[in-house]
Parts: sequence; structure tokens; C-alpha cells
Amino acid sequence: MLTRQQIKLISSLKYKKYRDRHQLFVAEGRKIIEDLCPAFRCRYLVGEEAEIKTLGIDAHEYLYVDDADLLRQISSLSTPHRLLAVFEKPTRPDINNMPPTKGLTIVLDGIQDTGNLGTIVRIADWFGIRQIVCSPDTADIYNPKSVQATMGAMANVDVAYTDLPDFVGRMKLFDTHVYGTFLEGNNIYRRTLTPSGLIVMGNEGKGISERLTPYIDTRLSIPNFSPESHSSESLNVAVATAVVCSEFLRGTYADDVLAKQM
Repeated sequence: MLTRQQIKLISSLKYKKYRDRHQLFVAEGRKIIEDLCPAFRCRYLVGEEAEIKTLGIDAHEYLYVDDADLLRQISSLSTPHRLLAVFEKPTRPDINNMPPTKGLTIVLDGIQDTGNLGTIVRIADWFGIRQIVCSPDTADIYNPKSVQATMGAMANVDVAYTDLPDFVGRMKLFDTHVYGTFLEGNNIYRRTLTPSGLIVMGNEGKGISERLTPYIDTRLSIPNFSPESHSSESLNVAVATAVVCSEFLRGTYADDVLAKQM
């Protein structure tokens, strides 16, 4: 049974300062919890006893709750799941002390929407991109809404936060090519793209910041194919990320992936 102290703790994890203080975060729903368990240590597994016992998941403590009102109290969702888990945030090495990774890295500059962030993590996982580097003002990946939007993909993608001009500048010392998306960039379908490098995606409204713009080697854009003058000004950043990742991987790895699937 949940104690008052545990209820207070779990409820407080809706807010970043408490997630940082306790180094914990919340995930809700059977599938997400199952997907996250191999990558994160589970502090508490909360829910109906019968549901928990069918999972077979190791947790530091099992908290059986059959009270739907209590689950709503600690949940961040409008319609709570029957299972909730509190995971420990991992201790990650400083991204600035690590050597450049092979392949592609997504760089997020000021992404504000938690749903966009979680969806981008899911997109990265789909395309086999294992690293995302974010500016400090990007939404928190451990926000409950971000966690839910990843659909468990955050177990496979490393998400780090750091000062982007410093990080990108250091990567360029290793001859890492830096791509950035702009409304006035070069048509992505007419550019030769490399199998490795940084892909910078900017803020939903302002795009890539002025601090980071000087580090971009190649400016890319997704052309607007609509003949109507009243068409949308731009794509949602998560949708744009999916299009860009698809185009990068299409010519580089598509044949290899298809060959493995046959």
C-alpha cells in the first residue's frame, strides 16, 4: 500500500525540480514500463496486484493499489493506466568528454513542446539514431508527457543536455559535418547527404538560434509541394525530423536494411 510520503513523492515528480532533486521519473502503462525496464532501474511499481504479478518485472518495491481515485491522484494523465512505475534517472557521462559517435546525431535547439521531444526520440529510435543532444532550454526528456510520447523509445536513445555551440564547435574539430534545417535552406532532395554528422533541428517558432547558426555547414529545407498560396508556412518539428531522417537514411542504409529483412 502507498504511504502518504510515497504519494507525495510520486506526485511531485510531475515537476522538473523534484525529478532533478530525487533523480527519479515516472512512466505509465504496461508496454512503456516493459520497454523501459531493461534500460532503467525501477524504484516503485505501482498498480493493481494482479496486473503487477503478470509483468514479471524486477522492482525495488511493489506497491499494490486497487483504488482508482488514488491512481488518478498520482497520475499525470487525464485517464490513468492501471500501472505506474517510478524509475531512477541514469548517471550519464559528460557528453563533452566523449569522442564523436559514428553515424548521425540529432541536435535539438530549444524544442519546447514535450510531445514533440518524445516523438523525436521515437523517430530517432525508428531510424536507428542512438544519440540526441539538446540545448539546456529544450524540454525535459523525463517530463511525464515526454516519457509517454517516446512510447518506450527512450530506452534505446541516449538524450543529453549541454551548451550547443560548445558541443557543436568541438565536434567540428573532428571534421564532423553539421546540417541544419531552415525555411530558406537547400532542397534536401537535391543534396548529397553523408552517412554521419549532426542534424540540427530548431525551435518550433524561431528555428535555429543565432548562436548556433554560424556552425552550420549545410542548410537544408523540405520543399513545399502545395500549389496553393495559402498552404502551411512550415512543418511541425517532429514531422520535419522524420522527413529529414528518412532522406538521410534512404540512400545510405536502405539497401542494407532491406537485404537483412529478406
